Amino acid sequence: MTVQEADVWLLVREHPTVPLASTLRLAQALKDAHGSRFALWRTDELVLGVRDERLVLYTLGGAEVPAPKVVCVRQMPSSMHEAREVTLLRHLERMGATMLNPVDAHLACRNKFQQLQALALAGLPVPDTLSYANAPLEGVLHSPHFEAPCVVKSVWGSKGREVFLASDKRMLHDVQGNLSQQVPLLFQDYVHHSHGRDLRVVVVDGKPVAAQIRTSRGDTLKSNLAKGGQATLCAGHYPRAEELAVRAAQALGLAVAGVDLLFGPDDTFVICEVNAVPGWRPEMTDVIPAITAQIARALGPSRDSG
Repeated sequence: MTVQEADVWLLVREHPTVPLASTLRLAQALKDAHGSRFALWRTDELVLGVRDERLVLYTLGGAEVPAPKVVCVRQMPSSMHEAREVTLLRHLERMGATMLNPVDAHLACRNKFQQLQALALAGLPVPDTLSYANAPLEGVLHSPHFEAPCVVKSVWGSKGREVFLASDKRMLHDVQGNLSQQVPLLFQDYVHHSHGRDLRVVVVDGKPVAAQIRTSRGDTLKSNLAKGGQATLCAGHYPRAEELAVRAAQALGLAVAGVDLLFGPDDTFVICEVNAVPGWRPEMTDVIPAITAQIARALGPSRDSG
């Protein structure tokens, strides 16, 4: 028994996680565009296999699942496990599916310091940052290159979690025993011009298709909407920032990206971070058409084109 072939997949996390609202809207748009040739799969619904020297996929019930032509991945890279989701994405890629985004691009975004490595090597402006592999935190705080105030982040994380402003070294010395050490931390230059606000640009296939200024409530540092921030649409208002966002997405190999930029002095910008699975508000009406058009191009000529 074989599951009906689908050209386009939307791949989301395992149950019971609820997908982003933007993911659900994208799923409906893809269903409208491709009908029965579209399928939404969760990562816990598939079994990987190698049979007769070929790669195969099965449902939990044992039905073979033909590989799609295009897979749009909608799982945050920070929640991907090397032996689980990453292996599945590699499997699909090696079965010939075009991945949006490519597996290596997702992995490049999973670790915030690895992002900075790629962006800096591409000559793009990023905040001065310190991190470490196994060094004791106390040693990092005593480094002659450590400066405060600074923004402290986990190398993994999303939606503004595990991010705070350290006003001085004494504060960090006082709280270091309470800081999670499951993964390394970043100590990043505090861009005071951008306190409580940033600029999110959504890039699809090398073009900026939406932008919004996010502003925190009160005097807090973080402007993430998940933390109560407010957003104002501003597509086209900051062309230099949008150009920088496109270059950042390209540097990380992302076909779809949400690039967060910090405001500097005199209409300059610094890249804060790049997201491989960005969300977007319903008012950002150009995002879904841009993604569906990109998927259509990846599919190639229509079966009905003659």
